Amino acid sequence: MTGALFKANFWSTDILSTVGYDCLIQHLNNGRKNCKEFEDFLKERASIEEKYGKDLLNLSRKKPCGQSEINTLKRALEVFKQQVDNVAQCHIQLAQTLREEARKMEEFREKQKLQRKKTEILMDAVHKQKSLQFKKTMDAKKTYEQKCRDKDEAEQAVHRSANLVNPKQQEKLFVKLATSKTAVEDSDKTYMMHISTLDKIREDWQSEHIKACEMFEAQECERINFFRNALWLHVNQLSQQCVTSDDMYEEVRKSLEACSIEKDIAFFVNHRKTGQTPPAPIMYENFYCPQKNTASQGKAPGPNLARRGPLPVPRSTPDDQDYSLVNDYSLIYQ
Repeated sequence: MTGALFKANFWSTDILSTVGYDCLIQHLNNGRKNCKEFEDFLKERASIEEKYGKDLLNLSRKKPCGQSEINTLKRALEVFKQQVDNVAQCHIQLAQTLREEARKMEEFREKQKLQRKKTEILMDAVHKQKSLQFKKTMDAKKTYEQKCRDKDEAEQAVHRSANLVNPKQQEKLFVKLATSKTAVEDSDKTYMMHISTLDKIREDWQSEHIKACEMFEAQECERINFFRNALWLHVNQLSQQCVTSDDMYEEVRKSLEACSIEKDIAFFVNHRKTGQTPPAPIMYENFYCPQKNTASQGKAPGPNLARRGPLPVPRSTPDDQDYSLVNDYSLIYQ
C-alpha cells in the first residue's frame, strides 16, 4: 500500500514543475464534480418520486374504481384504494428522504472544499515563493558567471601586458584585475546565499507538498467512502420502497382472498330481491266471446272463478215477506 501513496508518486525532477500537484488538484476537482452530479441526480429523482406520488394520490382519491361494488368485493376494493393511497404517501416520503440525502452530500462537498482551500492557499504561496527564489538564484548565478569571465579576461590582459614598458597601463590592468576578483568574491557569496535560501525554500515546499498529499489522500478516501455509502443507502431506500409497497399490496391480496363469490351473490339477492313469483302467462281474449279473462296484464291471476250467471228467479212474489231471500241468503241486515 505504501507504493500507492499520493506523497510517493506525485513529484517531478523539475524544481519549478507543479505537474504532480496539479494532477492531484484536478483529480480532487473531478471528485467534487462527481459528488455534485450525484447530488443533482438525487434531487431529480426526488422530483420524479414526488410527482409520481402526487399523481398516484390523485388517482386513488379522485378516480372511481368499482364504487358501486358490494359486500366482500367492495371491502377488497376499499383496501386496494387505501393501500394505493399509502403507496403514494410512501413515494412522497421517499422524495423528502432523497432531498435530505442530497443536502447531506452538498454539505459534505462544501466541507471538503473549505478544508482543501486552506491547503491550496498555502501551496500556492509556497509555489510562488519557490519560483521567485529560483529566479533570484539564477540571476545571481548569471551575475557570478559574468564576474568570473570578467576576472579571467582581466588576468589574460595582465599576462599579455607583461612585456609592455608602460607601467601606468600595467597598473590600470592590475587594478582592474583586483576589482574583478573582488566582484567575483561578492557575486559568489550572493550566489551561494541564494542557493542556500532556495534550498531551504525547496525543503519547506517539499515538506508542505507531502502534507498536502497526505491531506488530499485522506480527503479522497473520505470522499470515496462517503460517496459509496451514500449510493449504497440510496439503493437500500429504493429497495425498502419496493418492500413497503409489496407489503401494502399484500394487504390487498389478503382482502381479495377473503372475498367470497357466494357471499356477494347472497348479499345482493337478500338486499335487492324483487319477488319470487314470475308473471302469469298472458291469456288470449276473443273480442266476441262473452267470457273474457279479466285478469290484468302483467299481474298474477286470482282464483280460477267461473263468470257469475244470471240472477235466480225469486220463489215468492214481491209482496211476500220472504221476497228478500235468495236461496236462503237475505239482502236485509239481520
